[in-house]
Amino acid sequence: MDSYDVLILGAGIVGAACACECAAAGLRVGIIEPGVTGGAASAAGMGHLVVMDDSPAQLALSRFSRELWRDLQNQLPPQVEFEQRGTLWVAADAEEMDEVLAKHRTYGSMAAASEVLDEAALHEAEPNLRSGLAGALLVPHDAVIYPPAATAYFLASALRQNANRPAKLLRGVRPVKAADGVVTLQDGTRIAAGNIVIATGVDTTLVPWLNLQKRKGHLVITDRYPRFVHHQLVELGYLKSAHKLTEDSVAFNVQPRQNGQLLIGSSRQYGDLSSEIDPGILGKMMERAVGYLPSLQSVSVLRVWTGFRAATPDKLPVIGPTLDPSILVAMGFEGLGITNAPGAARLILSHILQQEFPIDPAPYLPSLAPVLHA
Repeated sequence: MDSYDVLILGAGIVGAACACECAAAGLRVGIIEPGVTGGAASAAGMGHLVVMDDSPAQLALSRFSRELWRDLQNQLPPQVEFEQRGTLWVAADAEEMDEVLAKHRTYGSMAAASEVLDEAALHEAEPNLRSGLAGALLVPHDAVIYPPAATAYFLASALRQNANRPAKLLRGVRPVKAADGVVTLQDGTRIAAGNIVIATGVDTTLVPWLNLQKRKGHLVITDRYPRFVHHQLVELGYLKSAHKLTEDSVAFNVQPRQNGQLLIGSSRQYGDLSSEIDPGILGKMMERAVGYLPSLQSVSVLRVWTGFRAATPDKLPVIGPTLDPSILVAMGFEGLGITNAPGAARLILSHILQQEFPIDPAPYLPSLAPVLHA
């Protein structure tokens, strides 16, 4: 029976980052991915590296993770398309400007740079936005990346880290059981590991006790329109949309890609587990986007796709050990899996090596429920 120090189940961006971190620490790492590496939630995401402040724990993890991305930027290959675009949280009216000021104070309390823009400064920063918007909060150190390429970078780094104890990627095999330091594959193969990290995105087959909900989202990619927008643009109403746990919702969220394309979001749907495009929700999403960027009416759309976010009731990911001492989880990131991947990997490694934690791990620990498996 093959044996590893760490066996990671799932090669999306979170699992790949965990593999990279563990391999860099000298551990022998195995990665199991039944499908395409980085091909599920990681491929469906926008790639927005953003500090979010829904709660102190979310702020701590997203800020820590974003800084890890910034530390990595000079090592990332061009395919990752890392660009420090900054986020503009756009306020439609005076009430939302009050939220801008509150966010500015919150970010300041964590030494995260931000700047309040009035109506004139917002128009100067983004001339294509509609007139009459109240202002915005600029978070200059937020960035954008291309998630599939970032996932590939983490995996490649893990596989080349340690020539004496090389990591191994097992593709096309599905784990059906994980317990007591052993993973059993669908074909009956058993693999031993001192630590098993379950990072399977929305697939909770191995951890059905995790209270995760699939949230469906739509994304649109356009033809190339260089300099159409300059920052990641998000309405303040996005926060209200993201807070809704049962209702379908849309919000204005537009990202400029390095090649001049525009990535347009966002939507959240509940109970619809089909990957099919929903014309109704897509229409509302685009109508919302045009309401902020009227010139979007004339752009050419090249492709529309859907994906699923794995959400928890408290909007925090689940990162850490379970009652089975061999099993750790890194799941439930909702829309922040791309941002939080390197931070989650650091927390996982700290749990494995029993080292000092870079941030307080307590808010992300799994509830003390038994690990169940197929």
